[in-house]
Amino acid sequence: MGMSVTISAAVDGDAEQILKLQYLCFQSEAEAYGDYAIAPLTQTLDGLRAEMASGCVMVARLGDEVVGSVRGSVDADGTARIDRLCVHPRLQRHGLGGRLLAAIEDRLAAERHAKRYQLVTGHRSEGNLRLYRKYGYIASGSTEKDRKVTLTSMTKDVGGKAGGASGVAGSAGSAAVGASA
Repeated sequence: MGMSVTISAAVDGDAEQILKLQYLCFQSEAEAYGDYAIAPLTQTLDGLRAEMASGCVMVARLGDEVVGSVRGSVDADGTARIDRLCVHPRLQRHGLGGRLLAAIEDRLAAERHAKRYQLVTGHRSEGNLRLYRKYGYIASGSTEKDRKVTLTSMTKDVGGKAGGASGVAGSAGSAAVGASA
């Protein structure tokens, strides 16, 4: 009999599993852009723990194993920045990325009073772009990180209406937000 994947808030003890999963999942993005120095691959455990303490981190679990993760934070203007959505490669393309995205959106709106959501992904990350469009995000801007990568900012208002914030925020780490979703 198979187990169900559950989604819940991350706890302190999840940090090492999240970091290992992030490292695994963002390899394909690093390869696609020819840049293995992207933030998800260089983040330290202490850096992740600091993000967990100040932001909102959700995980997908299969038994005791963390098989997906996403994080977000809300600024003073009510813009929720969603970052580093990743799903273990063996569980990709089964809707788990969308479930994690919906879970972080719900939590940021309910607990941190988000008014709009913003995320950033690489311009070549078609799977990411497709996922975000499916969930109501629209492109709201782009910025050239370097000659290899153009980051596409996507936004959606709370309640599902696409649009809202403009401009690009975040790091190249968001370039794979859905790469593994």
